[in-house]
Amino acid sequence: MDNTATPADDDSTGSEDAQPGAVYTKADRDFLLDLARHTISDVVLKRKLPQPDSAFIPEKLRQRRACFVTLRLDGKLRGCIGSMLPENPLYKAVIHMANRAATHDTRFHPVSADEVDKLHIEISVLSEPKPLEFSSPEDLLDKLQVGIDGVVLKLGLQSATFLPQVWKQLTNKREFLSRLCEKARLAPGEWRNPKLKIETYQVEAFEEE
Repeated sequence: MDNTATPADDDSTGSEDAQPGAVYTKADRDFLLDLARHTISDVVLKRKLPQPDSAFIPEKLRQRRACFVTLRLDGKLRGCIGSMLPENPLYKAVIHMANRAATHDTRFHPVSADEVDKLHIEISVLSEPKPLEFSSPEDLLDKLQVGIDGVVLKLGLQSATFLPQVWKQLTNKREFLSRLCEKARLAPGEWRNPKLKIETYQVEAFEEE
C-alpha cells in the first residue's frame, strides 16, 4: 500500500541517546531526518536524488523496513507518503518516501523551492502489520489501542491506513474508523461491515526539533 550524512556506528552512541524501547539512537534518527531533508532539497532544487554510499551506512539502517515520511508547513500537513511493506533498506525507503511526499502526494501541489527550508519533517518506521481478530463492531472498538495502533482498513478492493499519530486529532474510536473509511473511499459507517478486515501496527516516530 502506497498512501497513496553518515551516523556514528551503534556502539559509539550511548544508550542515553535513545528513548526507552527505541530501536534507533539519536544519531540514527538525526541521520535519517537529514537524509530526508537533503532528498527534498535535491529533488526540488536540483531535480535529482541523493546517492549515499551504502558502505558508510550502519547495518541497522540497511535493514529492510517500511516507513512513512510526513511533511508539515506552518503546522499543517503538506505531504505524507509511505509504504506498509519493507521492500527496501530503511535509508533507501526514506529517500523514496521523502521524494514522493514532496512531489507525488496528489492531495497537494509539489513542494516549491521557497517552501523547502520551511518544512518540518517526521519519519515513522513501521512494525509488521498483523491481522486484528474481532467478533463484532463493538469488539473492534474495544481492541483498538488509542495512540498506539496504526490501523489498516480493508474492504473488498478498497483500503487505507492511518498512522498512530492520527489519534492525536481523532481520539474517538468511532470517528477514527469513520474517517479511515472515507479515506478508503467507503461510506463512513462501513467499518461495521462484517466483511471488514483490520490490521494493526506500531511505529517508532521521530521528527526534527
